[in-house]
Amino acid sequence: MATPLSAAAFLAALRAEGVKVVEVGNWRTHNRNSKGAWGPVNGVIIHHTVSSGTTSSVQFCRDGYSSLPGPLCHGVIDKAGVVHLVGYGRANHAGGGDPRVLQQVTDESYGAAPSRPTKGNTNGTDGNSRFYGFECINRGDGKDPWPDAQLDAIERVSAAICRAHGWSAKSAIGHLEWSADKIDPRGFTMPDMRARVARRLAGKPGGTPTTPEENDVTLSDEDIRRIWAHELINPIIKEGDNTRQAGTYVRYADHRQVTLLDRLDRIEALLKKLTDQTSTDK
Repeated sequence: MATPLSAAAFLAALRAEGVKVVEVGNWRTHNRNSKGAWGPVNGVIIHHTVSSGTTSSVQFCRDGYSSLPGPLCHGVIDKAGVVHLVGYGRANHAGGGDPRVLQQVTDESYGAAPSRPTKGNTNGTDGNSRFYGFECINRGDGKDPWPDAQLDAIERVSAAICRAHGWSAKSAIGHLEWSADKIDPRGFTMPDMRARVARRLAGKPGGTPTTPEENDVTLSDEDIRRIWAHELINPIIKEGDNTRQAGTYVRYADHRQVTLLDRLDRIEALLKKLTDQTSTDK
């Protein structure tokens, strides 16, 4: 149990562990603190997004939706292992979970894994005030691959926070280990990830610290709005349609993106054909 790191200390811990960081908009002050306490904190929860596509997934985790406003985590880990910071403070990521698990994580008193949770979002203990949260871009179908760079980033962010607080790897858990309602992350096991985190914690902070000049791309709220508009998300979400389940907007965005890319491929093929024909005519 600990006081949350300041935003600056959190960022410094990630960089010291060699994490590639992108700061998104007003992430340092974007939170749900008005709805409840942030801290004391007890650990880190790893999630998957049930989505694909970096820009749309980051945007969704930053903004949330009408019945679950963002931020939906503190950082989004993309397939390339880059961590996009979208909020800091209380975030809508953990929801309700098993108080017995909370005690085991606090005491770091379990074996390979905490006890199987029997409580969830509707009847459990509030986890949004107690955990740092990272969403990892993955469809969560058990088939979508987890690239080495992404797994390495999960290991590094978990180790960074545990190291900063003096916790062991047992303070890093998956959402499925916290809540009886959840299955994420799916595609790797948290005992294996904790073993990786433990090995990292046994040494010095790994990797060369990243610097803002080399790795950070600080986006303003206006930049984010323009990116969102550019991806043509707004036209495919009907006005007033604000009850969709989390992840639905992202899947619509990805479908639209695939359609547009397919159309672009056909245009490029046609242009190449015309160019080749023109060259032959000459």
